[in-house]
Amino acid sequence: MCTRWNAKTGAKLWSYTTSSYVSSSPAVANGIVYVASGDGNVFALNSRTGAKLWSYATGLEVNSSPAVANGVVYIGSQDDNVYALNAKRGVELWSYHTSGHVDSSPAVANGVVYVGSDDHNLYALNAKTGAELWSDTTGFWVEASPVVANGVVYINGDDLNVYAFGLK
Repeated sequence: MCTRWNAKTGAKLWSYTTSSYVSSSPAVANGIVYVASGDGNVFALNSRTGAKLWSYATGLEVNSSPAVANGVVYIGSQDDNVYALNAKRGVELWSYHTSGHVDSSPAVANGVVYVGSDDHNLYALNAKTGAELWSDTTGFWVEASPVVANGVVYINGDDLNVYAFGLK
């Protein structure tokens, strides 16, 4: 379920119920709320009314939180893919297959999508085409979400380490 409250009063404004749990954080851009569900769908909801604008079905559950940049929604799925969807229509622009679940939430900076995978890798993908620019291994699952700052990508793996990758 995705719910909207008035930040000042706490009054519930609307809620939208999916057919499974929602563990991702919503993203909001241009009057649209984007959220993913354990039912394998990514939803776009009108931020004022909660009305469903579109949904996109991935192959398995989605725990990743969407990232929205330049009219594109980026999200990972447990079907081992990263997806780029047209933010207005929900049409797939591209997908990139990894060798593990993608629970990591993508980060987008300077035309590059950074995302981790349970295949132990951090990926840098061209935001327009989905082509792999580079990848590097952490040696363990990468379910955390990367952060990009000052030319460095920071991410932690499930192996008690924090990694810093210089942008190549």
